[in-house]
Amino acid sequence: MRAARLVASLGEEMRQARRASGLSQRAVGASAGLSPSQVSRIERGGVPGVSLRHLARIAGVLGLELSARTFPGGAPIRDAAHAALLARLRDRLHPSLVWRTEVPVGASGDQRAWDATIRGHDFLVAVEAETRPRDLQALLRRINLKSRDSAVDAVLLVLTDSRANRELVLAFGEELRSSFPVPARAALLALAGGEDPGGNSVVRL
Repeated sequence: MRAARLVASLGEEMRQARRASGLSQRAVGASAGLSPSQVSRIERGGVPGVSLRHLARIAGVLGLELSARTFPGGAPIRDAAHAALLARLRDRLHPSLVWRTEVPVGASGDQRAWDATIRGHDFLVAVEAETRPRDLQALLRRINLKSRDSAVDAVLLVLTDSRANRELVLAFGEELRSSFPVPARAALLALAGGEDPGGNSVVRL
């Protein structure tokens, strides 16, 4: 659906640019190596699988520069190892705590979500789980932005207890302690007792 909307939006931009230039669909098609009917369908968003090559050709004829980039949006697809990591955390929680997964971060339309949340009587903890983070600094920035836009009292960063992750935590020890000051043991003990962990914590399970 998002791809279809993008294609339709690009087609409309190209239609407006073509009309502003006084060019016909036949003239644009001839220069771009496409038929007039192909240009017409692309302008109307009627070719969902249109290639970037064809879009770039039409854009070039119209004096437009087509660019493409990615940026953080929704959560990535997770695998069985990620689900197992979350399950290990859930097994340690007091039965009185409410566990939810894939919880939206902010207002309606925000693609971001926490992997889980833990709600107690008077506190809400967000959970971000990673089996093997590749870029810890990027992960921390993402967590900070999500925290800023969420009504959570603390964030639990849960990592798989692997050699690679132990080395990662050691390498970024000072930076992690400043953002996640609560020791893992203390946070887990509090949650096991149904209590507020008292702040952000990094936990390896």
